[in-house]
Amino acid sequence: MMLGPLIVGIKGKFLSDEDKALLQQPLIGGVILFARNYNDVDQLRALVLEIKSLRTPALWVSVDHEGGRVQRFINGFTRLPDLGQLGLLYEVDPTAALVKTREWGFTMAQELLAVGVDMSFAPVIDLNKNKLSLIGDRSFHCQPDIVTIMAKSWNEGVHRAGMKTCGKHFPGHGDVTLDSHDGLPVDERDYHSIEAEDLIPFTQLIKEDSLDAIMPAHIVFPRVDDRPAGFSSIWLGDILRRQCGFKGVIISDDLGMGGAMGMGNYTQRLQAALASGCDLVLLCNDHPAIAELVATTAVDASYDRSASIMALYGKKENDYATTEY
Repeated sequence: MMLGPLIVGIKGKFLSDEDKALLQQPLIGGVILFARNYNDVDQLRALVLEIKSLRTPALWVSVDHEGGRVQRFINGFTRLPDLGQLGLLYEVDPTAALVKTREWGFTMAQELLAVGVDMSFAPVIDLNKNKLSLIGDRSFHCQPDIVTIMAKSWNEGVHRAGMKTCGKHFPGHGDVTLDSHDGLPVDERDYHSIEAEDLIPFTQLIKEDSLDAIMPAHIVFPRVDDRPAGFSSIWLGDILRRQCGFKGVIISDDLGMGGAMGMGNYTQRLQAALASGCDLVLLCNDHPAIAELVATTAVDASYDRSASIMALYGKKENDYATTEY
């Protein structure tokens, strides 16, 4: 059975008959979970197992589980710090901070994998320029070199546990004041200014093969392209793929966010995201829209499940072999 490009949210802590029917539609390729889907570890493990039992190959299960303000599962999981706390530690004791960062990345990944969750959309590698509370202490630091070295350590821990990594929000969300959940932020800087700051963590981590996936931002950079980065073939094709050499998976941010609304209805948004270069597309919370999309959108028979995409779904023999850092 074909797995499509759409990653969707579900309503509750257990699968309804409606959920089961939806998740078997060819357009659906996976599920993103939220706090609304969580009660305790046993319930979560059973939910993920049921989701994966619906299809062959199994649906992919993801979550935003960065730590701090963005940690969907609390009771029964280690309470992870804001990444910004690790950045503050780096200013005092860089060696201790990098060790702790690897340990937290490992812990996050190991605990999620133990209940069957395949990926956390982390780490945030935006710069914290104190312009937008949406990012703030979700970011390691304001300096790109420190963000780079700390994200590399985080990713080392995540990889050691057997999980893939996802850097966000390309090419950088730290220089705008509007939350892209609410509307479409505009960053008026030219490309060279962005390249000299926000792009550094992305380009360096790509060179070091530290990122398996990247999530673009719903932000317009009009001096580069008049489309938001997540719908821009210039940003995703010309810059991320060809210039930066990224060979991993591009996963859109949520099509239901305010920053995506200017791209038309949901069908048009999905088509635009895929046409721009996204491999997988998120639609998290608008359940009527999800139902409408699967009812009206056929999966293109030529949709390319490349090796990099399938690597997010598949598990190798040595995955989960390490039980402690």
